[in-house]
This record gives sequence, C-alpha cells and structure tokens, in this order.
Amino acid sequence: MHQLPRDTPASQGVDPAAVLGFLDAVDADPAVELHGLMVLRHGHVVAEGWWAPHTPERTRLLYSISKSFTSTALALAVDEGLLGLDDTVLDHFPEYADEDLSAYTRSTTLRHLASMASGHGREMWPEAVAADPSEPVRGFLVSAAPEHAPGSVFAYSQPCTYTVAAAIQRRTGQRLSEYLRARLFDPLGIGEVGWRCFPPGREQGFSGLFARLEDVAKLGQLYLQRGRWGDDQLIPVAYVDEATSAQVPSPDMDQPDWSQGYGYCFWIARHGYRGDGAFGQFCIVLPEHDAVIAITGGTEAMQEVVDHVWSQLLPGLGGSVDASAQDALDDRLRTLGLPPCAADPSPVVRADEAGPGLAAGTFTVSRGDDRIEVTATEGDNILTFPVGLGSWLTSEPVDAYGDPVPLAASGGWIDGDTLRVEVVFLETPHRIDVECSLSSGASHATWRTAPLDGGRIKTLHRPR
Repeated sequence: MHQLPRDTPASQGVDPAAVLGFLDAVDADPAVELHGLMVLRHGHVVAEGWWAPHTPERTRLLYSISKSFTSTALALAVDEGLLGLDDTVLDHFPEYADEDLSAYTRSTTLRHLASMASGHGREMWPEAVAADPSEPVRGFLVSAAPEHAPGSVFAYSQPCTYTVAAAIQRRTGQRLSEYLRARLFDPLGIGEVGWRCFPPGREQGFSGLFARLEDVAKLGQLYLQRGRWGDDQLIPVAYVDEATSAQVPSPDMDQPDWSQGYGYCFWIARHGYRGDGAFGQFCIVLPEHDAVIAITGGTEAMQEVVDHVWSQLLPGLGGSVDASAQDALDDRLRTLGLPPCAADPSPVVRADEAGPGLAAGTFTVSRGDDRIEVTATEGDNILTFPVGLGSWLTSEPVDAYGDPVPLAASGGWIDGDTLRVEVVFLETPHRIDVECSLSSGASHATWRTAPLDGGRIKTLHRPR
C-alpha cells in the first residue's frame, strides 16, 4: 500500500484559510458530524485530518460509495470484453427468460441499471428481497414490472447496482474485490478491504464495501485523471466521461446536489461530480479545479456538508492564497476530535450499594470504583468492552464469532441516578448512546445515526 504524495496547500494553490473555514463551519453546524477529511489538489494531499477517536489507518463502511467501485469493475469488465453496457440482464441471467416478465424488463440493459434507470419509479430492494430472498436478481425481475420504459426515468434503487455487480461476478467467476485486486486496488496502492455479501459468496455491489478514506481519495483522483494512473490507462477515457456525466436527469430529488442528474454510479453535482454514501461519505471530484475532496462522517445532513464545501472550500481552490494561516490549520488538523461523554467519572453512590450491574434489553453495564465495562448481547452474539471515564477509550473486543470490532467508548454519570455510555463503532459512521438508571436498573440505547440494516454486532465491523 503506497500513499498519495503530500504537500502544503499554498504550494498547490489552495488557501489554507479556506480549509480552516470549512473546519470551522462543519464543527459549528449541530447537524453535521465529520470523521475524516482529505483535500487533494494537482494529485497531492494538501490537508487531512481525523476527528478522534477516528484514525486514518482504519477501513470504513462506505455505504453507497461502494457503487462507484462497482462502476469501476463494470468499466474494466467492458474493456476486457466480458460484457457490454447494452447487454440485457437476461443475457447474463438466461435462466429467468421463461419467467412471466414484461417487455420493459426484458429490454433492461446494464447501461440502464448503472444509471438507475430501470424504469421503476421507486426503490425496489424490499420488493426484490421479498419476492426471492435467496436470489435478489430474480426477485428484482419478477417482483414488479417497470412503469416506464428503461432509460426514461431515474429512481435510486439498490437492485440496479446489485444486478450489475451480480452479472460481473458471474461473468468473471470472482467476487468484486477479487476481480478489482489486480486491476484497481494493487495499482492504486489500496490495501486490505472487505465487502459484505448477500447471499453468501456474492458481494453486494450497491453497499457494504469497507476501505480507507485515502482509498476513496485515490478513486476520485483516478477519475479526475480520466482513468489514468501513472503510465497506465486503467479504465477507458470514454467510460469515465460517460460515467461522470448525466445519463439520466434526476429533477425530482429534494436536494440541489442530488437533482443534477446521474451517471454510472456517480452523482452529478452543481460543481463536478461525486460518489457518496449514507451518513456523510463523499468522494467529490472537481475537474475544473483539478481537485478531489474525500470525506467520512456520521450525519444525515448530507446536503449541508456539500453546502459547506461549496461556500468554504471551493473559493480557496485556485484563488488568492494566504500562507499565514498554515500554522493555525496545522494545529487545527492535529487536534480535531469528537467530544467525549460529558459526565462525572465518579458515581454518587458506591458501586457495592447499587447492585452488581445494570441490565435491560441487550446491554449490561458492570461498574467498579475505577472502571466501567459494557456487555452487549444479541441473539447468539456477544461483545464486551471497556469504557473510558471522561475520555475515549479505544479497544478491539472480539465477538462470539472471533471477529474484532474496533470501537471507542466514553462514559460517566450525568446525574445522581443515570450512567451514560457513548460508543463509536470505528469502522462505520455509527455511534450509540446507552443510559442506565442506578435506582431502577432500567436502561435504553439510542443510535445517533441508525445503521441501515438496523444495527447488528456482526455488521458493525469490516468482514474478515
């Protein structure tokens, strides 16, 4: 794994005060929580920072940025002649040709699916899985006929990318991550990744990829360079140009940077284009500024994040540069952090007067004079981890399946009766708050941002 080159912002024509302004804006916005930032200009990382306890070396659940990696696998497979953008789905799943399918379904191509233009007017994943839990491709084909001709309307729908990914994996005989290893990951210096499977053996494609923030930045840089990396043209220029331009309009999306159209697993934005994933994962590519901005976060206010990029960072790309802000920016980037639980580290009653532990639902909290330990139980899985008193305590406890679950926890007493524990799952955007009553023994847990799968121990870390 090799890193992108580093340089100072001013050396690459970026105003460090603009980066500092962006940090000020996002930290002051109560709706926004960021976890990582990388700013690239002319192929150099000019600013990078992580909000502790998040750190640069950890892989991260990217949610729908996974789609942009799947699009890259599609580009490679097309270039190798393994499949074509105008192949129909039935060309790759002929066993479903005898099903009762509409003419629209039979004419749906991989190009339609890559651009979220299957002809359906809604998200089809729940219906596809309900129709065939063991084979969502079949479920997608048979669950409901498209209301419109394929290619004519946009609807963000997971089975579109899932079916593209399934076709690539069937045609190559490899999982997506295996197929991409020699063709993309190794050339870009991307290390170990993980990708969730459904059903077992088939990587999801539309979500579930775990990779590092720098890996996201490298993907953006590859597309900025129109598929070229060093001396090698990894993906065809023509594919990059199509993938990153509007193949279908998206006027009905609520937010301005989601209503500019959709390419092949890339959103077109008011400036440039981007891959993005739920809860604030971004790969923003700005060809007009020769820049890439990669972000991870834990927020539902995604348009607000993009707005801060446009209002704060964008003016600092290519305008006047004041290098005097560099020291302040360096200090800020070194000290970024999520505040730990605001609580008293000492209980108001002695531990031996309040019973052996506090339990409700799936959480049990054990207390001592100088420590807190939480056990989360979920069906046949269990996880026990220590809690920092007044600060984040990072650990990698092992669950019942033998898998490490990187997390950081902070806690203490927020009043005379209530113990609070905040847990950050470091390979995801997610964190959970647990509160326990000393007097009643009751407790409850609340997600800050609820995982899209509901939140299970098994999916709160990279697949190993």
